[in-house]
Amino acid sequence: MIKFLDIGKITESFEPALSGAISRVVKRGWFLLGEEVATFEKEYAKFIGSKHCIGVANGLDALRIILKAYMELGIIKEGDEVIVPANTYIASILAITDNRLKPVLVEPDINNYNIDISGIERHISPRTRAIMIVHLYGQACWSEKLEEIAEKHNLKIIEDNAQAAGAYYVPAHQSSEVAALKTDVQLYDGPLKRTGSLGHASGHSFYPGKNLGALGDGGAVTTDDDELAALVRAIANYGSTKKYVNDYQGLNSRLDEIQAAALSVKLPRLDADNQRRRVIAKYYIENIKRPEIILPAPYAIHPPLSYSHIWHLFVIRHNDRKALQNYLTENDVQTLIHYPIPPHKQLAYRDMNNIDMPVTEKIHNEVLSLPISPVMSDEETAYVVEKLNSY
Repeated sequence: MIKFLDIGKITESFEPALSGAISRVVKRGWFLLGEEVATFEKEYAKFIGSKHCIGVANGLDALRIILKAYMELGIIKEGDEVIVPANTYIASILAITDNRLKPVLVEPDINNYNIDISGIERHISPRTRAIMIVHLYGQACWSEKLEEIAEKHNLKIIEDNAQAAGAYYVPAHQSSEVAALKTDVQLYDGPLKRTGSLGHASGHSFYPGKNLGALGDGGAVTTDDDELAALVRAIANYGSTKKYVNDYQGLNSRLDEIQAAALSVKLPRLDADNQRRRVIAKYYIENIKRPEIILPAPYAIHPPLSYSHIWHLFVIRHNDRKALQNYLTENDVQTLIHYPIPPHKQLAYRDMNNIDMPVTEKIHNEVLSLPISPVMSDEETAYVVEKLNSY
């Protein structure tokens, strides 16, 4: 069986450094708010290109706390609206409603599954305070138009970067420079910005299945805003900046020392691992030949835009997904669905169940994720393609 994601093999590939880091933490006997977290926060802030990084318990908490911090600052108030993609994992929306804010859903672009930026402005109302952008499946969702909309309406942009650690945004004015690279599998070393450093604040997830995965749950907030960063750090630690002194009604949401140590081992290889994913994605797109299988847009594998996608997931579409998935399972290829039910159709959001989101619903009815990971071999990749072409 070709596993969808062989986490055991990925973990093994970091040995013995990974076990050594865990042993170091255990021997030190300090498990929260210690040296490992401080070191990782510094390293990850530098990697993302942000001034601040605050480790938290998970990606959902990262988004929850960003919004909670803006509410403490008086920038957002209970009942205000946050624009968010309709096509996303439910965590993006949970973070909004958990703070008693109203999510305003915007349909995706069918070509890349990210929010359709051209559709944002018509959803802005006098109560709109922020736009939450999700870099879905690992592809950067950004544009100069988005920046103009936010500035025009004085809105905060919050990035949900849970799936896109390491992706770049390539502005239109830099496209020709990046496109001049000799090969589409080398890493660009120019002045591009990474996702997670584009908006006013960003939430990150280190769930084990992510491209940068911990050995359990983990997350982070990145921002260049000094005041916001200090407030996020306090809220994540019971609302406290000094032990037993609580200035805010905070949470207990902290990245622990073992997770931070493991992430510090993995981070230096993230760009290379993401590049391996790009190679696999390129092979898939260039070699899967069944016309009824809808592939990601070909432009996503060539410079300059190849740098904007780190292929956390390789997602195809088919109008009879169930039959295709069953066929692949029978042929020892494990696939998953990201995601089978859109947020507005979940029982958790009964008040939105009657909203008409045809593009989102079409995507959720047809998407299927193929195996992709840095430890997937060329032979395994070719086998998946062979089975798809024989369907």
